Amino acid sequence: MSKPEVEIVVEDPDPPASDSPAVTSTRTVDVVASLLLLALAVLLGFDNWRTGMSWDSTGPQAGYFPFYLSVILAAACLFGIGKEFLARRQASETFVTRAQLRRVTQVFVPTLLFCVVTQWFGLYVASFLLVAGFMAFIGRIAAWKSVLTAFLFSLIMFVTFEVAFDVIMPKGPLEALFGH
Repeated sequence: MSKPEVEIVVEDPDPPASDSPAVTSTRTVDVVASLLLLALAVLLGFDNWRTGMSWDSTGPQAGYFPFYLSVILAAACLFGIGKEFLARRQASETFVTRAQLRRVTQVFVPTLLFCVVTQWFGLYVASFLLVAGFMAFIGRIAAWKSVLTAFLFSLIMFVTFEVAFDVIMPKGPLEALFGH
């Protein structure tokens, strides 16, 4: 006798408002992404052309294959931009609303700060701050649970990387205080 599939449904306590105004359209994001990739393709194409993108007596030069990959990427970008240009009279879907962008920013900004803080305080202290902050402010979990979980997580990471596997990780003044 087979056991029926159990579906777990997690309710969002603060779903984004359905009437939130649009920040940008899908077409705008497609064009901006294509332009950025086109700029990258041009830069890579130029650098590989400068390195050497032809054949010599021993075979292809170092930039041969990357140059033609850059050409293919640039062609794909131009195709995407052209497709969006031809469809400009049609309505474009909303890419992100203000409420959705707010939620993405709630995750992006602390993650960016984590990267910056890691440079000064090390991986383990930055991880402690990130985990405790996410749990307390975004997850709305009790402060003592957030701090305890973040401490245990950082401690387990430290023991795993520094003691068990002897992996060199970015360290800060706290680890130096304990002789690591």
